[in-house]
Amino acid sequence: MMKPRKMGKLITKIQEGDQLSVTESIEDKDILLYLGLTNDANPLFIQHDYTNQTEYEKPLVPVIMLIGIMTSTISKHLPGPGSNVVNVSVNCVNPVYHYETVTFEFEVIRVDLMKEVVTISVEAKNMEGERVIDASFIVEPPRLIPQIEEALH
Repeated sequence: MMKPRKMGKLITKIQEGDQLSVTESIEDKDILLYLGLTNDANPLFIQHDYTNQTEYEKPLVPVIMLIGIMTSTISKHLPGPGSNVVNVSVNCVNPVYHYETVTFEFEVIRVDLMKEVVTISVEAKNMEGERVIDASFIVEPPRLIPQIEEALH
């Protein structure tokens, strides 16, 4: 018999001001996996000789990879397993380059009990402390089916 999976925080257990910090190092293997999965051949993401001719001067990390780190953190930790991202807004303030370490600061800025969603803001900074991303996610925290919820109360 399978053991039940862990459930993330229910909306009634989430408060405005809840925070989480996650630090990720971006390595070539991660970028190559992304490029292979998506068949994205943009030379801006992998070719040093190409990027040397651009204003960026070195390869960039694809923005969708950074969004993936953020949505993965929401799915794993805040609110956690069972969460569903329903809206995303991302502003790329500065580029993220290969081999950089990025720290993502998550904060619940709104809990809407009526719509059963929370708004989570994310600010990401590189190793130099420069902001690289400002983002906002509207998330449906996990919901119990009514029979289970009644049994818990």
